[in-house]
Amino acid sequence: MTYATQKVGDVEVFYREAGPADAPVLLLLHGFPTAGHMFRDLIPALADRYRVIAPDLPGFGNTIAPPRAAFEYSFDTLAEVMAGFVDALGLKRYALYIFDYGAPTGLRLAMRYPERVTAIVTQNGNAYVEGLSQEWEPWQAYWRNPTPENRETCRASLSDDAIRFQHQHGAPAGRVSPDGAALDMHYMRRPEAEEVQLDLILSYRTNVALYPAFQQYFRDRQPPLLAAWGKNDAFFIPPGAEAYKRDLPKAEVHLLDAGHFALETHHAEIAALMRDFLGRQGI
Repeated sequence: MTYATQKVGDVEVFYREAGPADAPVLLLLHGFPTAGHMFRDLIPALADRYRVIAPDLPGFGNTIAPPRAAFEYSFDTLAEVMAGFVDALGLKRYALYIFDYGAPTGLRLAMRYPERVTAIVTQNGNAYVEGLSQEWEPWQAYWRNPTPENRETCRASLSDDAIRFQHQHGAPAGRVSPDGAALDMHYMRRPEAEEVQLDLILSYRTNVALYPAFQQYFRDRQPPLLAAWGKNDAFFIPPGAEAYKRDLPKAEVHLLDAGHFALETHHAEIAALMRDFLGRQGI
């Protein structure tokens, strides 16, 4: 594993990388409220065959981005930075691993450069309204009516208890290390971190508005797609995984006995699914 940064405009993107430089590329995009460290177990399980790259998105992890007054924290901006990142690294072909926030970021990237995407692996990365659980209601209220009061209600999603819940809920008992959640809690305590995350929570409404465009991309381009889904996820529920088959009839869907952060307990199973699936695609 190597650790590096890449300048993209005013953003210094931190990323992890492993694997042969000339191997097929896997671009791993993390979600909320974490960073590329969520792939710490998956990357070594794939790096013998693939060049695996896991950047931290702006506002997350070790990536350094400008303060809110000088930078728009939105999903359009996250995708713009990732587009600059892949261009700076010279990545012309890659398979996407999309999780949580990484899904709308990565799918924007896929629509921008459809010819570059060799396959998509979605691990609780949603693109259908069927995948949104009732847990989204406080955020949806904020989308419908972005008042200061509704913004404050969403702040509960950023608490230590909420982060711990995301990591542990639905996972097999005793299988989740506390380390990942502890690091995510640390990130959330940095200056402006909560306000940045609240800005992104409001911006998430643009992702739902883009679902029809994502689905049209699936129908038009038919990218090979593997869904490896934690079926006990409180936020992105299994119908969101099954919905991919509507637009991608050849999509392969596997529901795992895991929660939102399925890699915390099932990285070996997901790595095996990916190696088999990507191998059958000639990747």
